[in-house]
Amino acid sequence: MISVWDKDGILELAGALARAGYEIVSSSGTARYLRDNGFSVTEVRDITGVPSILGGRVKTLHPKIMGGILARRGEDSDLLDCREHGIQGIDVVVCTLYPFEETARRNAPRDELIEKIDIGGVSLIRAAAKNYAHVTVVADRADYESVAAAVESGGVPEEMRRDLAIKAFLVTSSYDATIHEGLADALGTPRDGGGALKVLPLRREQSLRYGENPYQSAALYMPTLSRPAFTQLSGKELSYNNLLDLDTLLKGMALFRSSCACIIVKHTTPCGAAEAEDELSAYDRALASDPVSAYGGIVGFTGRVSLAVAERLSSHFYEILAAPEIAPDAEEFLKSRKRNLRILAVTGDYTPREQITANRSGFLIQAETLPPVPSSREGRWVGNPRQELWADLLFAWRTACLAKSNAIVLAHGGASVGIGGGFTNRVDAARYAIDQAGDRAQGSVMASDAFFPFPDTVELAAAAGVSAIIQPGGSIHDEEVERAAEKLGVGMFIGGTRTFRH
Repeated sequence: MISVWDKDGILELAGALARAGYEIVSSSGTARYLRDNGFSVTEVRDITGVPSILGGRVKTLHPKIMGGILARRGEDSDLLDCREHGIQGIDVVVCTLYPFEETARRNAPRDELIEKIDIGGVSLIRAAAKNYAHVTVVADRADYESVAAAVESGGVPEEMRRDLAIKAFLVTSSYDATIHEGLADALGTPRDGGGALKVLPLRREQSLRYGENPYQSAALYMPTLSRPAFTQLSGKELSYNNLLDLDTLLKGMALFRSSCACIIVKHTTPCGAAEAEDELSAYDRALASDPVSAYGGIVGFTGRVSLAVAERLSSHFYEILAAPEIAPDAEEFLKSRKRNLRILAVTGDYTPREQITANRSGFLIQAETLPPVPSSREGRWVGNPRQELWADLLFAWRTACLAKSNAIVLAHGGASVGIGGGFTNRVDAARYAIDQAGDRAQGSVMASDAFFPFPDTVELAAAAGVSAIIQPGGSIHDEEVERAAEKLGVGMFIGGTRTFRH
């Protein structure tokens, strides 16, 4: 039985089957295609006695087809049923499914999308896979060559039939999961259906050299209805760690998208960020935040990378450059000077709905959304309101959203001057950021990704010359912390939103 939507490569497999003495059964477009290419084909309707009906919706769903696939060759009762009803055994099923995924990706009308939900093909594949002890199922054209070779060598061995069956169920489960997501979106229905099940169809985008460490294998997978948020223009193949860092960078580019900004990321946390009138100035200011940590990091821009920016970048070692637009002369310059630099054109097409983390407890799933930006009208000031520093406070807050918890960011004039992230206590994070800032802490602002459990961080900030602080509040010691800010003359805005990144 050959029933394929995608005809690519099928003639070679059909030829191997014909030469091995198989009678080919098919219907509709596949039958015509094989016949036009010189194959003798028995039509399904000649076996079932029933033509294709309902506009092609029903062709192969018939006892003489499904029975021929499912019959257990060593089961006397099955063989008796086959003789009684004139059912001939079908030993090989080759089937590829209607292109629902491709149809959904181009946002086809609902009726067209529904017609691309394959019924008969999935039934053929599942039946053949269930009866793998006697039937070979081929549901992926990548297996055509190996199956053809096995057929011409005397037959498909049971071990291969078993492996093909397991793969077939993977194909149909992914197909159904893709239908679930695509149809839910098309009909405006929640994907989870209000139930307790979670199914996520993924397709391997590329294999990676290894994972975080050389002893770990790794690959990049994308949801079947999604495309990557970037196109790689040049450089070495992306690594697992590159992609971990890139996640932080893309979030930062989204948080700063309304301004001309540069963000430098190292080990999934920012080591520099800045806004400016132009990309070159933004880069210089971001790099000045922590030039030592920037070595070997990745750098991103919210705007166009010019040749001048490319020339400045070339004097440092970066793993990735990412931007929505890269000038042709800048791209050519970097390709010639930095052959290993991975240059990514960011399209912004893909934003995950959920963040999924697998660990030894199971799978943790949470909504993947950017944090709500604080509003000066919705939060409250403690002590002296420093509204003139509001732009800097929001800049520091956005940068703190990207840093690992516990996170403290010092900023001045739209640029980070000190970032403490990933510390097990907040006062150490503050101390690190202040030490990194040095004299630049004077007159700066501070952002914290979570509340201050004690006044000690506020006291450190005041001693360093920090002018204002933004933090979400929520500690049982809020009153004590706020009194310290008032006493020390540090304006503090309570924004109300925690932004942990563990």
